[in-house]
This record gives sequence, structure tokens and C-alpha cells, in this order.
Amino acid sequence: MEEVDEEPSPTLIPSAGFHQRHLGFEWGPGDLLVYETNYRLQGPRSAGSPFVHIVRRDEDICSPILRKLFNESHLIFVGLQKIREDVPSKNKKTQFVSVSKNYRSVIRACMEELQQNAVSTQDGSLASQYGDQVSILLAIELIWNLCEVLFIDAAPAGSLLLQLLDWVRLHKSDVDTRAREVLQSENPALHRSYWDVVISLVLQGRMDEARQVLSKQASLRPESSSVFKRMDVLLQSMPIFNPTGAQTLTEFDVRWRQWHEECDRCLQDNTFAGNRHLETLVKVLLGDEDTLLEQKELLGTWYHFLVTRLLFTQPTIKPPDLHYYAQSSMNMFLGPRASPEPLDIILLSAFEFDLHQVIKDCSIALNNWWFVAHLTDLLDHCKLLQSHNLHFGSNLREFLVLEYASGLFTHHSLWQLAVDYFDHCPEFGRVYLELQIERVPLDTERKAVKVLRICEDRQMSEQVRSICKIMAKRALRNNRLGSALSWSIRAKDAAFATLISERFLQDYCNRGSFTDLDLLDNLGPAMLLSDRLTFLGKYREFHRLYGENRFSEAARLLLSLMTARIAPRGLWMTLLTDALPLLEQKEVIFSVDQTYELMSCLEELNSGTKASNTTDQDEDIESTKTELLRLALARNLAMAIVKEGTIET
Repeated sequence: MEEVDEEPSPTLIPSAGFHQRHLGFEWGPGDLLVYETNYRLQGPRSAGSPFVHIVRRDEDICSPILRKLFNESHLIFVGLQKIREDVPSKNKKTQFVSVSKNYRSVIRACMEELQQNAVSTQDGSLASQYGDQVSILLAIELIWNLCEVLFIDAAPAGSLLLQLLDWVRLHKSDVDTRAREVLQSENPALHRSYWDVVISLVLQGRMDEARQVLSKQASLRPESSSVFKRMDVLLQSMPIFNPTGAQTLTEFDVRWRQWHEECDRCLQDNTFAGNRHLETLVKVLLGDEDTLLEQKELLGTWYHFLVTRLLFTQPTIKPPDLHYYAQSSMNMFLGPRASPEPLDIILLSAFEFDLHQVIKDCSIALNNWWFVAHLTDLLDHCKLLQSHNLHFGSNLREFLVLEYASGLFTHHSLWQLAVDYFDHCPEFGRVYLELQIERVPLDTERKAVKVLRICEDRQMSEQVRSICKIMAKRALRNNRLGSALSWSIRAKDAAFATLISERFLQDYCNRGSFTDLDLLDNLGPAMLLSDRLTFLGKYREFHRLYGENRFSEAARLLLSLMTARIAPRGLWMTLLTDALPLLEQKEVIFSVDQTYELMSCLEELNSGTKASNTTDQDEDIESTKTELLRLALARNLAMAIVKEGTIET
């Protein structure tokens, strides 16, 4: 729990104030950014500094141990969203209490690991950081547990005090340590902490354990055995309400009053006047406020004092009456001079059943949104926040979950958890996700695929296209044509697919072979994305057919690429050159009509305008290719005529 009135540690900002200009700041999801403005402290406007400084980074999100808290609580959060609305409310209450305990068990596990690390580390500053985080988690678990008792479980009169006792015992565990120390000593009854342990156990309502420790003193002093026996009877006979028993609350109240009168009678009869410790004990059993306040050191906190006070004065306290006793107990315990800490204010608001004040104060006092987001979500599922909507449209639960998830998106791996949180914010979750997903750095293809899958699963078509374009351009810069083409196909970017197809064809012309054959052989319907990609796919198919000696199919495909004008005109000579081996086969591959079409394409190519940048050497090569093609076409035409004429006759 951060202290509101603590002086924050100074953070030096390089050159800040040097130019006598105003500073501006902006809260980010996980950082505070400070920058120098264009405005001087006095005088006209001037040019400002271009630098932005990160003054405060969210340390919790960078802690490996607290990342476990974020990961584990994410699973609980997702499970909570799956609880069906049509489940009977009685069954849902049991589920919600179970969810709350799961959250608290995760907090405690992280707390224990932090404590172990604080003890084992040799780094003083790191140990201090661990200690601070333990203090925060202790406060979080304390508040959560109280909210579980008062709001989620909503314990009625009788059961309420029992649960508050468990709450105090859980968060005041030093009594057990001291009790073990006393009982394991050579002579427990003479130990300096002996009576402190007895009184502490009674203050927590642990009467059986107190009797066990008290028996050590009775055996040591046989002359006072009757007095100790009397105290033992009082402790043993103290009525404790049993919620599952047959006894009604009224019957319990009658029994408790009879027991209380018996305690008072012992005090009035001076039964324990000969032993000041036993006399103090009987005053505690009577709930004497002055005596209880004398035990401040043993109680430790005002809320322990409150629960002990209720145990011995109002064991059947009803929830609506809690706030009066809570306020008076805090005032009595702290006194007129001491001012309550932020934690005290939050707990008091809980005892006053002011949920929204609890959430508001926790948002101010705690150093991140984890606690308020998850607690508010659980309370919202319990239908305890239905009446509270924010003025800008989103309800309180969604606002806090969105803030928490936005903070997660600043981390290199936790951003994946944030996606589920956004998914369960029906009003603004998708908008936030669309904005945040674009800011995830696509460091590797593996990470890009993760982001892409998230977007595809949610039909975020714009983001899908954007990611694919980014990855396609990056792959193209690195000359990874196969990857670039694959990304551009996923982006359905026809223009970029055309550009990459041109590069593939250019590489083929330079090297005489294709790369990334697996991709090109399995383009399927994707090749229809652009004309150039269609040509690339079909041209590769021609090479595959030729390699499999399926010459007739290869010839038909090659001819169709030119006659259908799918092939770019600049590659016609390459395609015609590819036809040469087919024209020179012993068996006639091209029919008479096909040969005429090839001749027509060759003449059309030669009749076109020559490129202005061609050299004499290039023209000689083209001329040679043309003559070779004409010769091969003429020979093939003659053979085809003879063949077809023979078949007809």
C-alpha cells in the first residue's frame, strides 16, 4: 500500500529546467512521460526540446514473480466469465466465493515467493523492493478477504463474526510463532512472553489453545489450582455460534448472556484478585474497552480491536450495524492525534458497505490496476455494482478492466493476456484491442503470426491487412521473396503481390530457375489475386509439366499464357524461347493451329516498338533468337502438316 503523504524519491530528468521552460507530462498505460514544452517560464515562446523522458516505469509488470500473479489471475478471470447467467443464484454464490478464494491463494503464493527471495537475495535494494511488494500484496489480500466476507459471501448475523475472526487470525499470524516459541521452551510458564501469548490467543477467540497454554501455569502453581480451574471453565464454556447446528441465533444469544453474566460475577466477587493476569483475562472476556485498549501492542491494529470488541460484546452483530462499531473502534484505537492511513480508510469504507469508495480509494492508493480490475469484475458478476455507470458510457467494471489490460499491452509477453480482458469488455473492448494490437512490435515472424491469429479469430480485417503488409515489406527488404509473397497473399494486397511476382520473374530471368517452389506449386486459388501472380503460378506450372515430360499439356499452357494476354509482353521472348525445346522434339507437340499462333505472337513481338535503352549487342541476341525461333517454327509446321495430313487420309 503506497503512503499518500510520503515524500516521493526524486527522479532526475536530464537538462530539465536548463532552458527555463515549462514541463509537460502525460500518463501512459505503464509509464509517466515528461517533456519540455515550447513555453518559457517567463517571456515569449521559443523552440522546445524534442526529448521525451520516461520518469516512472511500472516495476510490478517487470517483476518475474508478479508476472506469475498476472498469468494465474488471468486464468481465474477467464473462468469467471464462463459462469452461466441461468445458474441458480444460490449455486452461483458458492462459485463466486470459490473464485474469490482462488484469487487470494494466488496472491498468497506470490507473497510467499517474494518473502523467500527477499531473505535469500544479497542485493539490499532488491530486498527492499521485494519487501515493498510484499507489503502491497499483504494489504491487497487483507482488503480482498474482507470484501469476500462482507460482500461476496455476505455472511449474516452470527456467521459474520466467525468469518471476521478467521480474517483477523489469517492476517495476525505472529501469535502462532510466539506460541510455538513459548511451548518449545524449557519452562513455558516462566517464559517472558507467556502471558502475552495467553492473552493474544484469547483476543483472537482461540479458547482451546489458550487453555492449553494456561495449563502450564496451573501445573506450576498447585496452590492456585482452583483459580486457574475457574478460568479454564470460563474459557471452555464460552458459547460459539454454529451456523450448521440446530441452535437458533436467539437461543445462542441467551446462552452467551448467561455466560457473560457468569464472567461479570467472577470479577465482582474478586475471584481472580490474587492474580493480575487472570483478572486482566476476565476483563477481556467481558469486553472491557479500557482493558482491551491496554493490549494495543498485542492487538496491533484497530480492526483487530474491532473484531475482539465485537466477540466479547456483540457476537450476534448484524451487517448494517458494523459501520458504527468500526468507526468508534478506529477512533478509540488511534486516538485524537493519529490520522488514519490509506489502508485504514479503505477498510473503514468496506465496514460501511461503501463499495464504490473502496474501489476509488484502492485505485488512488495502489500502484497498479490489477486489484481493482479483478475485484470489481467479481463484484459485478455478483450483481453488486449494477447501479453505478460512468458519465462517458462504460460501466465501472469495464473501465477498470480496460485500464488494466492497456497496461499489460506495454509488456513484451503479457500483452497476450490483455486480449482476453478486452474480449470481455462488450462496449469498448474491441475498439481498445484494435488500437493496442497495432502497437505490438512485430519483432519476429512467430510473434507476427500470433498477432495475426488473434486478429483473424476476431474478424479484424483492417489489422490483418496492416500486419501482413508490414511483414511482406520487411521480408522483401531482406530479399525473402517467398515469405513476402505469402504475407501479401494473406493481406489480399493485389498491388504488392504483383510487385513481388515481378521480382520472382526477374530472379528467374537472371538465374534461370525459380526459388520457393513449395509456395509456387501450392498457390491454388490465391494466384487469382492479381494477373501477374496468376501468370507466375501458371508459368511455374508449365515448368513442372515440362519436368514431368507432359509435353502436350505444357505446350497448351505456354501458348494460352500468350494468346490470353496473361503473360507480360516483356516476357514473350522468354516464353517463346521456352517453346524451342518442345518445337525440336522428335514427336510433334504443337499442332498446325498452335504453330500458327506461336508465329503470330513472334511477329507481333517483332513488330512492336524497340526499347530505347537496348544496346547493339542486345539487338544481335534478340535477332539471333528470332531467327532460331522462325526456323524451329517452320520445321515444326511442316512436320505438323504432314502428321495431320497423314491422319486425315
